[in-house]
Amino acid sequence: MTVLAGIGFTAPWVLLGLLTLPILWLILRAVPPAPIRRLFPAVTLLLGLKDDETVSDRTPWWLLLLRMLAAAAIIIGLAGPVLNPSRDQAGTGPLLLVLDASWAGATRWSSTLDQIDTQLTEAGRAGRPVSILRLTEPEPPIFQSAEAWRSRLPGLVPMPWQPSDAQIEAAIAAVRDVSGGFETHWFSDRLSYPGHDALLSALRAQGAVTVYRSPAPVLAVAPAAYQDGAIRLTALRAEEGPAESITLLAQGRDPAGIMRVLHSTEMEFENGSDQAQTELSLPSELRARITRFEIQGQRSAGAVTLTDDSLRRREVALIAGTRNREGLELLSPLHYLTQVLIPTADFVDGGLLEVLPANPDVIVLADVAKLSDTEQAELVEWVEQGGLLLRFAGPRMAASDLGRDAEDTLLPVRLRSGGRSVGGAMSWGEAKGLAPFTEGSPFHGLQIPEDVTVTTQVMAQPDPNLADRVIASLSDGTPLVTRKALGLGQVVLFHVTADAEWSSLPLSGLFVEMLDRLAVASAAKSRQVEQLQGTTWEPIQILDGFGVLSDAGNLPGVDGVNLVSAQVGPDLRPGLYESGKQKLARNVLNEEATLTPIIWPSDVPIKGQEISSETPVGGLLLSLALILLTLDVIASLALSGRLGLARATAMALGAMLIAPHAQAQTPDETEFALNSTQELVLAHVLTGDPQVDDIALAGLRGLRQTLFYRTSVEPADPVGVDLERDELAFFPLLYWPITPEQPQPSVEAYAKLNAYLRSGGMILFDTRDANIAGFGASSANGRKLQQLAAPLNIPSLEPIPRDHVLTRAFYLLQDFPGRHAGTEVWVEAAPLDAEQIEGMPFRNLNDNVTPVVIGGNDWAGAWAVDRNGQALLPVGRGYAGERQRELANRFGVNLVMHVLTGNYKSDQVHVPALLDRLGQ
Repeated sequence: MTVLAGIGFTAPWVLLGLLTLPILWLILRAVPPAPIRRLFPAVTLLLGLKDDETVSDRTPWWLLLLRMLAAAAIIIGLAGPVLNPSRDQAGTGPLLLVLDASWAGATRWSSTLDQIDTQLTEAGRAGRPVSILRLTEPEPPIFQSAEAWRSRLPGLVPMPWQPSDAQIEAAIAAVRDVSGGFETHWFSDRLSYPGHDALLSALRAQGAVTVYRSPAPVLAVAPAAYQDGAIRLTALRAEEGPAESITLLAQGRDPAGIMRVLHSTEMEFENGSDQAQTELSLPSELRARITRFEIQGQRSAGAVTLTDDSLRRREVALIAGTRNREGLELLSPLHYLTQVLIPTADFVDGGLLEVLPANPDVIVLADVAKLSDTEQAELVEWVEQGGLLLRFAGPRMAASDLGRDAEDTLLPVRLRSGGRSVGGAMSWGEAKGLAPFTEGSPFHGLQIPEDVTVTTQVMAQPDPNLADRVIASLSDGTPLVTRKALGLGQVVLFHVTADAEWSSLPLSGLFVEMLDRLAVASAAKSRQVEQLQGTTWEPIQILDGFGVLSDAGNLPGVDGVNLVSAQVGPDLRPGLYESGKQKLARNVLNEEATLTPIIWPSDVPIKGQEISSETPVGGLLLSLALILLTLDVIASLALSGRLGLARATAMALGAMLIAPHAQAQTPDETEFALNSTQELVLAHVLTGDPQVDDIALAGLRGLRQTLFYRTSVEPADPVGVDLERDELAFFPLLYWPITPEQPQPSVEAYAKLNAYLRSGGMILFDTRDANIAGFGASSANGRKLQQLAAPLNIPSLEPIPRDHVLTRAFYLLQDFPGRHAGTEVWVEAAPLDAEQIEGMPFRNLNDNVTPVVIGGNDWAGAWAVDRNGQALLPVGRGYAGERQRELANRFGVNLVMHVLTGNYKSDQVHVPALLDRLGQ
């Protein structure tokens, strides 16, 4: 591109055509006028005479200037002028565009593509071959024309991972294989990764490297953790900076199954800090609905963290062996367990076979020794699918032969017969305390109170695997708590009772902490590496680089160990995985992740990704040339005396267009008419009450949205109409909410309304009082409706019959609720002679569209949505309310379809007669 006087030209050689303008000036100066024929007999005497001196008429200077301007505009337009051209030197030789193409650059990916497009344009003008290398999906560079790469730009998308070691090695090998050298423009996502420096060295060995860095810092969110009854969230930023506030959104499905923002919270980065943390204490039902957290305003996979089963409130089933201790509540084996788990768990009541189908997170068996074969088999299957079985010993277990000769499937270790008494009147020893918890124990780090002692316990048989399964022991080394893995789940046995009969452990705070450690492990669905060995997890949904979830398709399963420990990449994509009944989220970041900014050498030039917005003006200049040439034609016709016919034709056409509209319209009226007739528009009558009018407008907006997604009807944005000023013929349906204070329309307005009803329009009168009165004059709104409707030519009315066209215009309906339900809806009465035709389920009713529909169910309130398409007003409660809103939307669809299609549904009554006449 050549820049002249601040304007760039893609084809500057065309400007040489400006040198021909003086020649054109000389050629165009003389334009002889067209001859005018006049019949005069004496002219015959002059035939054959010649005029030796011929003087041509000169072209007026202003017409000549007009032609020169048109010619100059054509020449300059063909030269490809560009305003605000790029000042960067295009350079020569091959150009390699290197893209990190990771999730860190997804938020500003559109700006990156615009910058790449600009560089491809410059390279194309300079004739440079170009290649693009994405580090998250490296391929050997192939240098092609810039236009070939521009067609492939829409297919370039960021990946939900950062370049791995293997990908960087592949990129380095591909770069070194290129011979002849090249220049590199590196589009960085601002984050560092292993192998970055080695790749930079390989690129600099081939030629100059220029870095283009996004100006926006990288933000991300770590996986959510559920601890101590609260959700702990951590946001990260790559670079320390000034204090900054971000908004974190919790998204999930509402009771109707629609994705919504269920909660939002503000997080603060302190000055100089790269982390922001917060805790959310949400109701269990709300927490269970959350499927993802994301940073508002960010559009990347790193700014999203998916949730899995770990955020659900734990469900625990407590089952104990029966004891005949009526009135001794404190001696119940489940009393202390219930008190400990009430703050953090929901209880599933019933017998063992009754609670297993509910799939609780934890099942507690307190002194239950014998299980039936059916109970044993189903309980084993439940544990293998990821459940936690927590067992407590007791007299029944000590007296049974459970786990004596061979290890029981539902016990961690083999047991000795009888119990061991280590303190009390019938023993020689003293009560034993607890030994410190080892590092491999889930209880490691808990402080052991000195007053916690054990007097009786069930002993474990010495086995080779006993030491690996002990997670808590007494001071003398005997096991107190043992555990083993069973499938995806685990079985834990406390060798003491769940009450205070054998030990003081249930009376201490340590007991609460120990159960919490075990319950958290169950809620997290066994994420420990050793518990995931040998398991395979199938991907259900995966994240793309922009943080959008999509179906996983035919992606292969992933080994359980790799799922939690391997780095995300092409073979392990972030998303939601499933194994059996468990769901596990694999996010872009893990709990220990940090964001490290990249540091470039001082001699590497770094530029921002600001784009100089070039504006081609060649098309504008060519359009200007056409306008000037048109003016030239008109001026030439005027000078030659031939403009009269053209002027008369234009005046005739103007008269034909203006004649039907003798009365001129104001600009506002013209704009209103154009906007109302270009597309189908729904309208409501303005009542003068701003709140009612806003809800009516929002209601028609919601009905428009429903029609758009469910039918072929695609209305434009609804409008409010003033009966005194606006034309009504443009609208097939008018929604008229009734308020006691709205003014009575004038005689002229009633004339327009009656004409509107006669011409096929429909008015939906809504008194909106079904919650306080039945339909009629029993409310202020009902009395106002009588006053408003008295001057209208309304036919006889009746409640909607069950076989009316409105009950089947699109949906099959028998109820027509809005925000309120229960009142009758009135339409034009059917003819007295309407009869049901044999073979058809309905009569031939309402051959035309009913002109009015009257009710009080507040339909606009049920339809109303905000600008984001979310429901504006509540309807009922829970599922029943959403069902009522759905029926209201269906009634609105039927209403509009009835207005637009008339009686096509009722015409089906003629089908038997038509078939009979056709001989079918």
